This record gives sequence, C-alpha cells and structure tokens, in this order.
Amino acid sequence: MNKRQAAAQETKRKLITAGLELIKEAGFDAINVEDITKKAGVAKGTFYTYFKRKEDLVLDISRVPFSEIADEIKTLEDMEITQKLTRYFHRFMECVESCGINVCRQWIKDVINPNCVPDNKDGQKWHYDVEMLKGILEASVKNGELKEDTPIELLTHIIISELYGMMTCWCMSDGRFEPLDWTAEFCKTQLTQIFKPYLE
Repeated sequence: MNKRQAAAQETKRKLITAGLELIKEAGFDAINVEDITKKAGVAKGTFYTYFKRKEDLVLDISRVPFSEIADEIKTLEDMEITQKLTRYFHRFMECVESCGINVCRQWIKDVINPNCVPDNKDGQKWHYDVEMLKGILEASVKNGELKEDTPIELLTHIIISELYGMMTCWCMSDGRFEPLDWTAEFCKTQLTQIFKPYLE
C-alpha cells in the first residue's frame, strides 16, 4: 500500500469512527454529513469521496467487525460446529451492542424498509449477514462437520432470523432486553437441537 492509499484508508476510518460516535450519541436522524466531517476533521466534500449518503456509512460500520467474526470462526478448526456457532452468536451480539442501539435501529430500519435507502433493494446488511453465515455453514459441510444434505439455506435463515429478532427486541425495548443473555439461552437450549440431525 502506497502513502496515498494509506492516507485514503485513514480518512475513511476517521469518517466511520466519527459517524459511529455521533450516531451512538444522538441517533441517525439527528446528525448530518457536515456533523460527521466536522468531527472527523475533514472537508465536507471529502465525505462523498467515500460514501454516496450517510446510510452507506452505517453499512460500512458493520463490515469490518462482522467480517472479523467470520474470519475468527474459520480459524476454530478444533471446535465442533455448534460450539463455533455459539461463538458466532456471542461475537455477533457483542458487535451489535458495541455499535450501540441507535446504529442497530438504523440497520433494522434498512432491512425492514429497504426502499428508504436507494440501491438497497434487499437490505444490504441483512444480505451481508446471510452470506457471511452461509459461508461458515458451507465450510462446515466441506470439511465434514455437517452432512452433505444439510439444508444450508434454511438453517442460515433460521439463525439470522433469530439474531435479527434479538436485535429488534433490543431496539423495541429501548435497551432493556439483553441480547447477550438471550443469545446464551438460545445457544444452550436450541442450537444443538437444530443442528443435531445434520452432524456427521
């Protein structure tokens, strides 16, 4: 990476960090691009070098930490699939909580009403999360942890629906619902049962 690329990467990181902090504090609708660039210490026009609109910044906030989860799960070769998925659930909800309820509300809004964001036909975060989890399950079939006839698509959507249900409950309860507590309960009582027929 040359100096120019490194500088561009650093500027984008500053914008994402500033946007995350502002959204956590005030909520998505209460801030504008100028607020973000001012906090990041860059010119307003710089924002549009990296993002078309502030909704795109919210999607980008989710990419790095959630892709790190998938990378982490791939390295856990000695764990059986239900343990990996328990880890995945826990880390997913840790990321959701660390990004804050206001960012989570925007993710849910973008999924529930994808037309509120241009070019977001299928709810980009939802699609991103589905593809990430599907990749984890497909790798488990490939390495022999799960049977060849495992219904990957179905299981992916069951799990993502559970995760998004917990995210939605957190938002609706204004933070009183504890996603990490419910994640532990779901994994303990349901995850093994869901995957039991498909374990090799």
